[in-house]
Amino acid sequence: MRTGVLVSLILAAVVSLAFAAPPERSTAIFAGGCFWCEETAFEGLPGVISVTSGYTGGHVKNPTYEQVSSGGTGHAESVEVVFDPTKTSYEKLLEVYWHNVDPFQKDGQFCDHGNQYRPAIFYQGEAQKKAAEESKRKLEEDPKFKGKIVTQIVPATEFYPAEEYHQRYFERNPTQGYCTMVVAPKVAKFRKLHLERLRK
Repeated sequence: MRTGVLVSLILAAVVSLAFAAPPERSTAIFAGGCFWCEETAFEGLPGVISVTSGYTGGHVKNPTYEQVSSGGTGHAESVEVVFDPTKTSYEKLLEVYWHNVDPFQKDGQFCDHGNQYRPAIFYQGEAQKKAAEESKRKLEEDPKFKGKIVTQIVPATEFYPAEEYHQRYFERNPTQGYCTMVVAPKVAKFRKLHLERLRK
């Protein structure tokens, strides 16, 4: 092969890599009690790019934590999970979600009470809707579970990131009272269930 042709091919390859499409990204939004607990379940999972705590499902634009906590905005504390679908699937994220909530508790989760802590899956598109409904159906058919699952499966609405001090809260405040009494035990239980998946 002539040197000129080889150089041209190398240059073409370099240009192609420089302008290659960014890695695939998809988004999932889940609600299930305090978002401090929710975000820890997804952070560090293979394929998860980022986890953001925030508010969704309400009727007030740019709500604050105080407004949402009052229960008057209709929002649920939630997490937005950005993931690479070539490394993990939406179905796997749903599995993680179900292990981290009480699907039979309607207006609240564990010690957090109020509609702002309701469990809900906010789907984006028909594929996510079908996957969420199928995962719920399988859970309802599991003989280990008794009762009616009340977790909502609803269309995603605008997601508002929570204030900066809420992001990665447990990681940055492990000795805070709520974290030691509520978040830490949930994290320990979850990691025991998903040890293999958490290994990098």
